[in-house]
Amino acid sequence: MIRILHSVSYMNRGGIETMLMNYYRHIDRNKIQFDFLCNAPNAGAYDEEILDLGGRIFRSPGFNPFKHFKYKKFMHELFNTHPEYKIVEAHNGPFGRNALKAAKDAGIPIRIYHAHGADLPFDMKWPFKYYCMKMLKYSMNEHFVCSIKAGNFYLGEKIMQRGDYYLIPNAIEASKFAFNTDVRKRLRNDYDLENKEVIGHVGRFSRQKNHKFLIDLFACLHTKRPQTRLVLLGDGEWKQRVMHQIDSLGIKDAVITLGSVDNPYEWYQAFDILLLPSLWEGLPVVGVEAQAAGLPCIFSTAVTNEVALTDNAYFLPLSAPKDAWIEKIVECLNTDKPRQKMTQAIINAHYDISTEAKMLENLYMEFAKKAGL
Repeated sequence: MIRILHSVSYMNRGGIETMLMNYYRHIDRNKIQFDFLCNAPNAGAYDEEILDLGGRIFRSPGFNPFKHFKYKKFMHELFNTHPEYKIVEAHNGPFGRNALKAAKDAGIPIRIYHAHGADLPFDMKWPFKYYCMKMLKYSMNEHFVCSIKAGNFYLGEKIMQRGDYYLIPNAIEASKFAFNTDVRKRLRNDYDLENKEVIGHVGRFSRQKNHKFLIDLFACLHTKRPQTRLVLLGDGEWKQRVMHQIDSLGIKDAVITLGSVDNPYEWYQAFDILLLPSLWEGLPVVGVEAQAAGLPCIFSTAVTNEVALTDNAYFLPLSAPKDAWIEKIVECLNTDKPRQKMTQAIINAHYDISTEAKMLENLYMEFAKKAGL
């Protein structure tokens, strides 16, 4: 059996983590096993499932520069104790360089950088992020991307232009998200959403997801269409400020916040539209999931158009007037086009996990052979 060590933040319900779990559940675990190097102290929603599937979870001291030597020592001991690791894959944005550098120092032959994002937000950690991003090329020797946009950002145009990368789709279990009238009726009844127009958003409460714009936009829409409701799925460090914004705009009774749920596939059935006005994205898993459920999706143009897998995907610039966004939302709400099962469209676009997991499995097997396993 080949064991692959994935470097992540922690295994909670986020886009990267959900993508990894989709592959993990469907890959042949008699041949390939996933283990996880978590670099934040938090327990994750997927931890128990990982252990049940035979995976291991290691927790590093983290990427704090003041813990550099502690992290270095931890990684040295980890690779000395577990010489079976010949493939390490990093998903941590620019900080993925730390795991790959430690793997290189340990002589691990296959060091995969997996590009997911497409921006480097400015904050107190920006200088460290910028340094790590520039140093990535010296530690990685295999390149995965979720989209061309993410690859251009993290790997650079030279690598992308010469085709030295593998596109790993953010694949989902397409049939699980297929439109289901019974589920829609049940959820809308349980949450008093019958005869309402439900706007959905699935994403971490963070700067990236642009909740401020989303809430302002919904407040304007709700003034014009009081029957609208906004449902927010997710948790995160910006949740309290978002809740304060909701209160200050007087729309608390029209907004449902559910936190991180284990049944987002059901909530897509209850929505009428998905809104994702992100400031940046690699390729959002939620966009694939929502289209699989037959939902109209309105994305900001900061989201790569590679996510448009069906004709239900629409894009608007964040600089456009709110009236333009509202006009598009109303257009989608007023459509008489029935919701359809889009499973085959997702399969045709190569975003169904049952086929894509086999492709990734074969790729890992090729890498293992290259590593002498």
